[in-house]
Amino acid sequence: MNEPSSPSTRGLDVLIADDDATLRERLARALRERGFDVRTAANYKDAMAASREKAPHFALVDLRMPGPNGLDLIRDLKALAPDSRVILLTGYGSIATAVDAIRLGAHNVLSKPADADEVVAALLDEDGRVALPDGEGIPAPTLARAEWEHIHRVLADCSGNISEASRRLGIHRRSLQRKLKKIAPD
Repeated sequence: MNEPSSPSTRGLDVLIADDDATLRERLARALRERGFDVRTAANYKDAMAASREKAPHFALVDLRMPGPNGLDLIRDLKALAPDSRVILLTGYGSIATAVDAIRLGAHNVLSKPADADEVVAALLDEDGRVALPDGEGIPAPTLARAEWEHIHRVLADCSGNISEASRRLGIHRRSLQRKLKKIAPD
């Protein structure tokens, strides 16, 4: 459901940095309809060039892009524009990645595919003002969920090589394969 543009979002600049052109343009169109001024970038270089031209109020940053990744972009955006509110978008979310992003200055982490309503909720509060991160209401993950995310992060760091991941995790390769067959716990 598209909301009409709001006077409270007029003039608020959003930079969307994502290599997925379809998602980037769909999200840009939806945010424009809500009154935001939107600029887009397909990679780190383009995002930094746009930010140097005009520092964004908000930035939506994809974790995995060609060249430097989203965490590098968060770090450099915050150095360039410390007051900008950065949201990390990722299809490869893990607790470790979220912690890294928050330490680098991100205000929130959203899982892809995030729709425009989720993004606006992360940017603004119910009254349409800039939201202040309070950290309340974030549930602690279960031990099973934390283990599952850690295993998948190590596997991603090993480019999907199960033998290398099992060595790094200190478990037998077959045990790792059994764990990988399980569905992600809640």
